[in-house]
Formats: sequence, C-alpha cells, structure tokens
Amino acid sequence: MKRELVLATANKDKAIEIYEILANLPLEIITIEAYPGLILPEEDQATFRGNAILKAEAVSAYSGKMAVADDSGLVVDALDGRPGVYSARYAGPDGDYEANNRLLLEELKEVPYENRSARFICAIALCIPGKRTYVVKGSCPGRITMALSGSKGFGYDPLFYYEPAGKTFAEMSRGEKNTVSHRGRALRNLRGLLKQLLTI
Repeated sequence: MKRELVLATANKDKAIEIYEILANLPLEIITIEAYPGLILPEEDQATFRGNAILKAEAVSAYSGKMAVADDSGLVVDALDGRPGVYSARYAGPDGDYEANNRLLLEELKEVPYENRSARFICAIALCIPGKRTYVVKGSCPGRITMALSGSKGFGYDPLFYYEPAGKTFAEMSRGEKNTVSHRGRALRNLRGLLKQLLTI
C-alpha cells in the first residue's frame, strides 16, 4: 500500500527533480495544488534547515499527511555567504531567475574568477504527522562564472561551474546534474531515510 507524501513547494522545477529521485518508492506523491486553500508560510528563518522545517510542518499540519519541503540556495564566499537563504528572492520579491543572475554578476563584477568560489546547499525536511520531523542535507562546491553559460536547469545554474565535470549546471543534462547537485545528494539521503521509515 502506498503512503501519501505532499511536496511543500510551488516550484515546478524542484518538483520534477524530487519526482525523479523518489521514483519507485511505495509513495503517492501529491503537490500542493491538491490543496488550493493552502498558503505556504513566509520563509523567515535564518537557515536553510529552519525554512525547510517551517514549510514541511505547516503543510503536514494542513493536509494531515507526510510532507517534504526543501530550502536551498547559493552561498558565495566573496559576498560573505550571500545570497544564501534569500537566493530565490535575491533581486527582490518580484525578481525572477534572470534578475537574480543579473544582480549576482553585477555584485561580482570586480571579483576575479579564482576568488568566485561558491557552493549550493540544500536542506530537506520530512514531517510525519504525530511523530517527528527529520532533516537531511546536501551540498555541492563550485565557482561562479563570468557570464551565463548553458540553457538547461534553472535558477543560478547558468552561472554555477562544477569543476569535476568541466561545465555549468545549465550545460548538464538533468541526469548529470542530479548525480552531483546539492538537491540530488540531499534527495538521495531522503530516499534512504524514506526506505527505512516505510518498512517500520
């Protein structure tokens, strides 16, 4: 019998990655579109972990079902860790992927390539009603390029150069990216946790 799991995200790109990595588990994965009255809480926590827990627990409380939420973002060393938890709204509440990338390039315009070290971080929270909330993490080191490169992926992918592959995330296929990305690593940790919990 399949257990129902609600994805606490309105980001379709993230949902696709989650579907792919959690495939073949005894789960019926539901999006928040099934709950039109549900409003995700404002991400007002200081950490990725805190925001993930906030969203997962809110959606689980509303739906009465297991819920999973991620919070992820880009940490750039030359910018003292920015954009960090503000990655999705770096260019403002009305910003989009293009605006965020434009602002990041602007803020780094005086920074040479060798000093553009960065990492993607992902925290995923799994809330089980009446029990507890689990958190798994994943990260991926890289470097911010001098210009956009590649047309795949989303978010900061065209600027994030993964040195072992010799390409940006936006130049990778989804399968390549999922193998090494912060979210891919966190989701594989989540998959292992779910396999354990679903047999209990």
